[in-house]
Amino acid sequence: MATAVVVSAAALPAAPSPSPVRYTPRRAALRDVPQLHAALLKSGELTTSPESFHSFLEATALPSSATTAAHLAYAIRLLRLGPHPPLSARSYNILIRAFFRAGHPEDALHLFVEMLGAAIAANVCPDQHTIANTVKSCARIYALATGRSVQAYAVKLGFMADQFVLNSLIHMYASCGDIVAAKVLFNAVEEKGVVTWNAMIAGYFKNGDWKEVVEMFKGILEVQAPFDEVTLVSVATACGKIGDSKLGERIGDYAEEKGMVRNRNLATALVDMYAKCGQLDKARRLFDRMHSRDVVAWSAMISGYTQADRCREALAIFNKMQATEVNPNDVTMVSVLSACAVLGALETGKWAHSYIRRKALPLTVVLGTALVDFYAKCGCIEDAVKAFESMPMRNSWTWTALIKGMASNGRGREALELFSSMREANIEPTDVTFIGVLLACSHSCLVEEGRRHFDSMTQDYGIHPSIEHYGCMVDLLGRAGLIDEAHRFIRNMPIEPNAVVWRALLSACTVHKNVEIGEEALKQITPLDPNHSGNYILLSNTYASVGQWKDAAMIRKEMNERGIKKIPGCSLIELDGTIFEFFAEDSDHPQSREIYEKVDEMIENIKMAGYVPNTADARLDVDESEKQVSVSHHSEKLAIAFGLMKSRPGATIRLSKNLRVCVDCHAATKLISKVYNREIVVRDRNRFHHFKDGLCSCNDYW
Repeated sequence: MATAVVVSAAALPAAPSPSPVRYTPRRAALRDVPQLHAALLKSGELTTSPESFHSFLEATALPSSATTAAHLAYAIRLLRLGPHPPLSARSYNILIRAFFRAGHPEDALHLFVEMLGAAIAANVCPDQHTIANTVKSCARIYALATGRSVQAYAVKLGFMADQFVLNSLIHMYASCGDIVAAKVLFNAVEEKGVVTWNAMIAGYFKNGDWKEVVEMFKGILEVQAPFDEVTLVSVATACGKIGDSKLGERIGDYAEEKGMVRNRNLATALVDMYAKCGQLDKARRLFDRMHSRDVVAWSAMISGYTQADRCREALAIFNKMQATEVNPNDVTMVSVLSACAVLGALETGKWAHSYIRRKALPLTVVLGTALVDFYAKCGCIEDAVKAFESMPMRNSWTWTALIKGMASNGRGREALELFSSMREANIEPTDVTFIGVLLACSHSCLVEEGRRHFDSMTQDYGIHPSIEHYGCMVDLLGRAGLIDEAHRFIRNMPIEPNAVVWRALLSACTVHKNVEIGEEALKQITPLDPNHSGNYILLSNTYASVGQWKDAAMIRKEMNERGIKKIPGCSLIELDGTIFEFFAEDSDHPQSREIYEKVDEMIENIKMAGYVPNTADARLDVDESEKQVSVSHHSEKLAIAFGLMKSRPGATIRLSKNLRVCVDCHAATKLISKVYNREIVVRDRNRFHHFKDGLCSCNDYW
């Protein structure tokens, strides 16, 4: 029978104490570091076990949360004051990586220099990881000369065959703009992995060489090399920049097939690419499917709508963005302001400006220029000037935006004075600047000044006139009534005139009732732009202005036979941050009855002040009374009536129109401003009209 043996606990050997290193977390919270440090000191492992020391150093310097200055300070004291086992490359590598990750690449480089000194004193020699991390720090601060020195050291140590070192050097040279050196190293790599390709692509990306990014990716596909989401983010962005929708769609389809669109960065890049390539509906579908959207994704969508002239949708999605926790940045606000500028949405744009100030967003040159352009395009030149003067830095685009703004608001002399100030500030004008200068001369009948500046472009600045500059000169001469000279100017142009140039002449013929040259202009336009309704309307109005009603009717008949539809007049008005749209003879508005009653009241009141309807722009197929009703229902009159109904007495009414203001609406609006004691600002296709006290800022010259 077996005998049970009872062994007391006291008879067992004592269990060994747990080693602190086994319980040292890979990433430690700062509050736990002193306790861990004390435990390691007590056990003696801090000085006897390099593994324990390095684990603790890494836990201190590279916590799971962001590395703080306190973490780095503790780790540095640990390295320099000890106690610790003999230092090694790993000790320095941990700290070099920590300083780099914390955004202190200069300190990482100082540690590398310190390590080189220790290499002599304590036989601590850098390894390939040291070189790779140090080169990354050089790339971060664009220290090209230092990076070259580190490469020379890597050559001396025989590390140039190491993949990590080569990839870091390729990235460093590319980031610092030395693409040639990066490409030499890239070509020297026999087996290129995804990191190698990405390093080279990232270099082209940072230098804005979008075509090379695309070519590199085609090279990847050709040799069937591996790529990942990082690759596709760069290539999708590049496709958007150069408008390569074909490759962009292939990338999008591949990402969808492989489930990569769950990667937020890639999904954002694809949204941006689709938007830039004009595929806004596709961009929106992907955007709506994203589970998480950062400011870049929102900005890409807003910018896409703005660039596609779908500005109301841009503002609608901006409103949705405001309901989220994502804060707009300066890039977002540039697109928002651009959309407001196109729509003439002054109140929304003012709110955007207020947001920029409240959030202290950096007033970059691009953002400041967008503010100047916004206020100028809303007819608020004084505010545009204030925005211009508040900018810490301005470039030629900023000056040009204000020059063009003054030109379109009828302040031609001031625009030319601003151009002189621009030259005194040693800002070189661009070809676009001269378009603004010539527009200023055109809108203010400054013929001699226009001729002088046109000649100065080539003689003083070496800028050869483009078709836009020639068009401005034709417009300048035509508006001034110099129809024959404008015609000769076109005939003597060194480049082929386009439809816009001939249309400027035709428009002048309409104003100055020159039938002969008007007919010649339409004859030249028709082969170039046969379906533009404005061409036929202008000549029809020219005939009507001299009483050739039969010829005017023939032109309208020709339009019908060709299936050419007249572009309907459309006016936008913003009230309390909401944009309302009106078309000629519109009946879709829910308050149509009240609006038309207000129009009738308005017409009766201005008739008592001397208004006589001008029916030259009315339909030709109705009698005179119907013509008068027709012109009274033009879109701007409906918008003005709505503005009178909905705004407080004395408030400025602002609207924008897609076509040139007709003669009747111009005369009527002057009287409305006087009878109702309102300032009315109208932006038509060509310029601004500021109506006040029965007068217009254009002095009836438009």
